[in-house]
Amino acid sequence: MNASPVPPTAASAARRAWMAVLARTPRAELEAAFSAALGGARAPAFDWLRPPQTGLAMVRGRVGGTGNAFNLGEATVTRATLRLRAQGGSGATVGVACLLGRDKRRAELAALADALLQQPEHHARLQTQLIEPLAARLAAQRAAQRDETASTKVEFFTMVRGDA
Repeated sequence: MNASPVPPTAASAARRAWMAVLARTPRAELEAAFSAALGGARAPAFDWLRPPQTGLAMVRGRVGGTGNAFNLGEATVTRATLRLRAQGGSGATVGVACLLGRDKRRAELAALADALLQQPEHHARLQTQLIEPLAARLAAQRAAQRDETASTKVEFFTMVRGDA
């Protein structure tokens, strides 16, 4: 018997959104934006629960987008999990990252940002100074790619002959 999936809460949907932004942002851009968002302060101390590891994940596809699922191939992914050391009133928050590619530093930055975004004292600042600008840049990049792709679209049509 299959259980129906649990609907996401607003908090989990927001976390999923910022994790997607962090996973899609190139390292140099993520490093610069994260450093600027911290305002020159040092990143908080943390302990690794799972240091950055690189492996393979199976990518699945569907025939026609809706048909039978099949194994398309494998993709290289890097994942990391860390726990911030408790400071003052904040508890130990766990941050995770999973992204395409082999960049361990990028996985570390994404996991650290994820942990800090879960803390109320950092959330608003990081959301406005880190996530929103990166999300806007990614959206502009997708729109430019969509426009470039649309410019190559070819419309085919068939003329119906009057012969019966």
